[in-house]
Amino acid sequence: MTTSTGSPEKASEQVPDKMVLIAASGDLDKAWPVLILATTGAAYGMEVTVFFTFWGLGILKRPDAGITGEDWRQRMLSVFRRGSPQGLQLSTLNFGGLGARMMRDLADDHKVASVQELLEMAQQLGVKLWPCQMTMDLMGLAPGDLIDGLDEPAGAGSAISLMKQAKISLFI
Repeated sequence: MTTSTGSPEKASEQVPDKMVLIAASGDLDKAWPVLILATTGAAYGMEVTVFFTFWGLGILKRPDAGITGEDWRQRMLSVFRRGSPQGLQLSTLNFGGLGARMMRDLADDHKVASVQELLEMAQQLGVKLWPCQMTMDLMGLAPGDLIDGLDEPAGAGSAISLMKQAKISLFI
């Protein structure tokens, strides 16, 4: 099709808005907002990517991964920050796990999806879940230590490149 000036007319393609979330904390009270925002953005038709770095990788760790790492320092990090969607603690008022248990019970009572359910929903909605390759190397995590269905590990440069294109970028 051509316009009245004789030049080709471009098909009007609707490009979805992009949202990039950086998940740097593996605390329950930070994992929930990251995944709620990610799934809500995807439900609104946005192209959503979550970049999991440092303690945020704990959100993606398999519950059965056990102690990970190649040397004693990596293993110690793994012991002190076990992670997994079901094992996340609160950043404050944790009280040896009692606070996290109370929050999970409240979430159940108010029909708030669990971190595990939100991860599954994010995957179903096409949210890209990027583990940080450098952090995986630093902490001695292998792809097999993380949940299934993740995108390939990426670096900070990939996250920054995508953030430059995004309408919404948040660090949580």
